[in-house]
Amino acid sequence: MGRNIKLIIQYDGTRYNGWQKRPGDDKTIQFKFENLFSKMFGEDIEVIGSGRTDKGVHALMQTANFHVPEKAVFFTCGEMLEYINSHLPKDIAVISVTEADDRFHARFDCKSKTYLYRMDTRLVQDVFQSRFRAHIRPELDIKEMKGAINYFVGKHDFTAFTSNKIKNKNNIREIFSADILTYPENKGFIDIEYTGDGFLYKMARIMSGTLIEIGRHKRKADDIPAIFEGRERAMAGYTAPAEGLVLKNVEY
Repeated sequence: MGRNIKLIIQYDGTRYNGWQKRPGDDKTIQFKFENLFSKMFGEDIEVIGSGRTDKGVHALMQTANFHVPEKAVFFTCGEMLEYINSHLPKDIAVISVTEADDRFHARFDCKSKTYLYRMDTRLVQDVFQSRFRAHIRPELDIKEMKGAINYFVGKHDFTAFTSNKIKNKNNIREIFSADILTYPENKGFIDIEYTGDGFLYKMARIMSGTLIEIGRHKRKADDIPAIFEGRERAMAGYTAPAEGLVLKNVEY
C-alpha cells in the first residue's frame, strides 16, 4: 500500500448531488476527486470522506484520505496541492494536503463533527449570501429556540430526526454541544451550531427545521422529548433547505 494522503476540502455544494458517488452521476464531490486522481496517478483511486453531505450542502472543512499507488509518479504534498487545485472546478478547493499515518481513515477515525445551519431572516434576502443561507421568514423567536436546542444535547435515539428508512439501524448519536448564534453587526443572520459524534441522514436539517417551527411558534420547546420517545419521523419538524447547511469542522 502506498502513501496515505489526508486532504482538507472546501466546497460550495450548490451544483452537486452531495459527496457520495453514484453510478452514472458525475455531479458528486467524491466523483470529481476520484476522476482527477485516476488521471493523475494512472490507476483507479478510492477517496474516503469523513462522511456524506447531501445534495446542495456545503463544506468549510471536509476531511478525506486516499492511498497513492506504490509505483505511481511521486508528487510532494505541495506539488499535489498545486496540481489538484489547478484541475478542480472553482467551487471546490483543497486547502491542505498532508501525509498521514498508514492506518488513518477519514471516516472511522473521526471523533466529532460540527455543522452550522445558516439563515437570513431579513425581509429582503442578501443576494450575496443566497447560496449559503436559507431565507427564513417570518422572523424567529430566538429566545424560544435557545430554550429548545438544549434538549438535543446528550445521547439520544434520533430515529425521529432522520429520513433514513432502514429498519433496525442504530440511530443513537451524541450531541456534545448546540447553540443559536446571532450577530449584532448583521442583524437577521442566525446560525444554529451542532457538534456531535456523528449525524444521521438529514438529521441536522430536520433538527433545524424543528427549531425553526419552534421559533415560529408552530410547536413548543418541550415537545422535543416526546418526539425522541415517539421515534416517528412525522412527529419532528420539516427538513430545512439544503443551502443553509455547512460542514464546519471534523475533529480526530
